[in-house]
Amino acid sequence: MAKHERNLTGNFDELLRTLHDEIMGRSLSASFQDGSDYRADDVRCAVRVYERYSVIGSNRLSANITLVGRGDRLFLTVIASGGSQAMFFKINTFGEESFLEKIIKIVNEFEAQTQRR
Repeated sequence: MAKHERNLTGNFDELLRTLHDEIMGRSLSASFQDGSDYRADDVRCAVRVYERYSVIGSNRLSANITLVGRGDRLFLTVIASGGSQAMFFKINTFGEESFLEKIIKIVNEFEAQTQRR
């Protein structure tokens, strides 16, 4: 399992849309599995689960994205998992780390674009 968490400033809907569009557009094997949205007063939470095929591990990986926002204050957690073919322990985590790094790159690009505005 590979995990990344960070605080951001930006538009909740724009980041969520950017993540979805970029994850789906950067990998031919990516699929959107499901999602959930919650709102309590001015706090929002969105959970998204994506899956993609890992050529390195010859298997499928998943990424769970949780975005929490209040105004332009955002908190993002991305957890990638899967990718091992072993029964009792993980042999490799290359695919998970690669999937996570691609998502981190999307977030970095979003953050840089937001700061230029």
